[in-house]
Amino acid sequence: MGARVDPVIGGLLRERKIQRFRASRETILKELEGARYDLDKARVSLDQGDYKWSTVQAYYSMFHSARALLYSKGYREKSHSALLEALTSLFVRTGLLERDYVDDLRDAKDMRESADYGMVFSEEGARTLIINADKFLRKAAETLES
Repeated sequence: MGARVDPVIGGLLRERKIQRFRASRETILKELEGARYDLDKARVSLDQGDYKWSTVQAYYSMFHSARALLYSKGYREKSHSALLEALTSLFVRTGLLERDYVDDLRDAKDMRESADYGMVFSEEGARTLIINADKFLRKAAETLES
């Protein structure tokens, strides 16, 4: 008999919002590498006064950190919102990740969308996202090591 699937994960699978995905360790580490790259570029953009692009890059750093975590559990997202749902179910509800990290990711997603589609962004927002992206990347790497 196989392991019981969390009801939220089962629903996401049925709705095809996530799919089973067997990621190699190399693939997972590549996501973390992408997170580091985007975070570094977000800092450069911030230093250059490009707050919109810094906001977008900081969000994608968090996205890649979250994706590495999801890959480690054998799933791949089909949307950014599905990634948030799956992360909450697989990591927050199981005590592997504090809710604040997912809340920060959700806020970053909203800020990225506002910057991309509404041209609403700020230096303060970009700075906050960079701090949060750095914390999230560190936490993801720590979680994957344990």
